[in-house]
Amino acid sequence: MTDEVAKTVEECARAAKQAAPSLAAASDAAIDTALGAMADRMLTARDSVLEANRADLEKARADGMSAGLLDRLTITEDRLVGMAEQLRLLAAAPHQERSVPISTLDGGLRLVERRRPVGVIGANYEARPNVTVDVASQLVKSRNGGVLRTGSAALGSAQRLLDEVIAPALSAGGIAPEVVQLVPRAEREAAAALVSLPGLVPLVILRGSGDSTRALATEAATHGVRTLAHADGGGVLFVDEAADAESVRELVAGSLDRLGVCNRLNLLLIHTAVYEELWPTISSALEERSVRPSLPPHEHAIGYEWALDSDREATVTVARVADLTEAVTIANEQTSGLAAGIATEDAATAEAFFDAYQGTGVFWNAPTRLLDGFKLMGVPETGINLDRVPGPRGPVTYTDLYVRQYAVLPAGR
Repeated sequence: MTDEVAKTVEECARAAKQAAPSLAAASDAAIDTALGAMADRMLTARDSVLEANRADLEKARADGMSAGLLDRLTITEDRLVGMAEQLRLLAAAPHQERSVPISTLDGGLRLVERRRPVGVIGANYEARPNVTVDVASQLVKSRNGGVLRTGSAALGSAQRLLDEVIAPALSAGGIAPEVVQLVPRAEREAAAALVSLPGLVPLVILRGSGDSTRALATEAATHGVRTLAHADGGGVLFVDEAADAESVRELVAGSLDRLGVCNRLNLLLIHTAVYEELWPTISSALEERSVRPSLPPHEHAIGYEWALDSDREATVTVARVADLTEAVTIANEQTSGLAAGIATEDAATAEAFFDAYQGTGVFWNAPTRLLDGFKLMGVPETGINLDRVPGPRGPVTYTDLYVRQYAVLPAGR
């Protein structure tokens, strides 16, 4: 890491920390005003934002970026309008309770849980411009400052969003615009610098490919920085012997509407008793989405995440399984643990699948594409956390970004 990159990241962190009290002390109305102003400015600045995004796309194409990655980098008119709509929904969402009564103690005292902002939260994420707005808005709603670092391909779009949407909207709400910082460096070393500042940025949200995100999480641990990591993905669908053929067709097609996302269908496990019967239906659904099946014998790990393979992302791994036990064992032990669904008309079998699967999201006759903060809870997410320990798990939203403080007060106070 060069000294210049590290210095730039530290300057961003210090600026965010200095401005953070402005956000922590802001009223609910001020925060929601700022979020509403972001939505308005998203539309009034649309030409400028789309211009910056076109420049990013032109450079990315010249650099040979794959079609799937280009799709993630692209801001279309519809996507821009959708970003504005999500900001309005977030502005209207209820604020986190900042003080929650717990119990009464001896001596006429009472126990209260206070929920305080972390202070400054970092975020390192891939070249997806919408994530800049998603994360920044969640941090603002939770009263946390932020230091954002995005992939070099999206830096131009992200900077334009900060300059013309996020920062002016914060000012409109009476909040110091410096509370949200964007690292203006394209070097990958900036990510390592971001996870090395425990006194300034004690928590960093990590999104991206599995290997790079895991490496950053390991680096963060050596500095005493906590992380919420979204390293791996890939949805699993188990087709039970009691599955309805039309439901299976809809689930397969509906889970592959976008290929470069983590919650798409990645692994299809089909009960051997119905494999021959249902394969024509499943094959037709895959063809409908221009997706090819990877059939046994596989030359890759069964849980290989196709969304991260820019050359072969239009692929789904297919395997026969003898029963529910084998399907769940594969889902638990050989995939990321992001999400798994079952297609079945048998309620007892579905319940057994729910009880046995240990991952973040579990679905019955529903696509794993629903594992998304906006689709499940009506607000954007900062990422999907797959940790198997206590703490925020699944789609992480503004309601998760706080630290607890226990307060003991006299009764009646």
